[in-house]
Amino acid sequence: MVVSLREGSRQRRIERWEQVSAAPLTLLSVVFLAAYAWPILVPDLARRWVVACEASGVAIWLLFWVDLLVRLALAGDRWRFLRSHLFDLTVLVLPFLRPLRALRLVTVVLNLTRRTTVWARGRLALYVSATTVLLIVVAALAVLDAERGAPDASITSYDDALWWAAVTITTVGYGDLFPVTPAGRLVALGLMIGGIGLIGFVTGSLATWIVERVADRDRPQPATAADVAALRSEITALRLMIESQPAVGQSGSVHSHPIGRDG
Repeated sequence: MVVSLREGSRQRRIERWEQVSAAPLTLLSVVFLAAYAWPILVPDLARRWVVACEASGVAIWLLFWVDLLVRLALAGDRWRFLRSHLFDLTVLVLPFLRPLRALRLVTVVLNLTRRTTVWARGRLALYVSATTVLLIVVAALAVLDAERGAPDASITSYDDALWWAAVTITTVGYGDLFPVTPAGRLVALGLMIGGIGLIGFVTGSLATWIVERVADRDRPQPATAADVAALRSEITALRLMIESQPAVGQSGSVHSHPIGRDG
C-alpha cells in the first residue's frame, strides 16, 4: 500500500513537471529548429551569427538533457524509465559525434509531436498532417546540411531538398535526387522508415473510415429530434381528429337493435 502511494505521488510529480515544462520545451524546440536552419538556408551568413546559432543549439540541446534527467530523478523505478525512454536517450547521446549532429533534430521532432498529440486531442488529421510536414521540413534541412559541398552532390538547394524529402516520405522515389554522403543516407533511412509508418497509418485509418461509412448505410438511422417532433405533431393531430368525431349512438345515425332469444 505504501509503495503504491509512493509510485502514485512520483507519477503525479512527473505529470506536473511535464505540464510545467511543456510550453518552454515547445518554444525551445522552435528556436532550436530556427537556429539550425538559418545557417543552412543562408550559406553566406556572417561568422558571428553562425557561431551564435551553433551555441544556441548546443545550449538548447543541453536543456533537453536537463528535462530528461529531471524526469529520471522523479521516476520511481529509474531502470524502467530508462528502458521505456531508450530512444530518447540514444538521440541525446549520439549527437556528441559531429557527423551525427543532425540527430538533434529528432529530439525537436519528438518534443513538437508530443505537444501536437496533446493539442490534437484525438484529431487524427491534424496530428498526421503536422507530423508529416514537420518531418519533411526537418529532413530537408538535415540532408541539405549533409550534402551541400559534397563531390557529385545532386541536392544543393533547399528547394531540391524539399522535393527529395516529399518524394522519399511518400515512397515514390523518382531517383532524380539522392544523397551521396553517409550522413545524408542516414537521414534518408530515417525518412523512409518514418514515411512507411505514416503511409501505413494513413492508409489503415482511411480504410477503417470507408468500412464504417459503408456499414452505416445498412444500419438504421437513429431518430433525430426533428423526427420525434414530427411524430408528436401527427399524434396530436390524430387525437384532435378523433375527439372531434361524434360518439356512436348519440347522433342517431347508428342504432342498436337488441336481439331476443327467439330471434
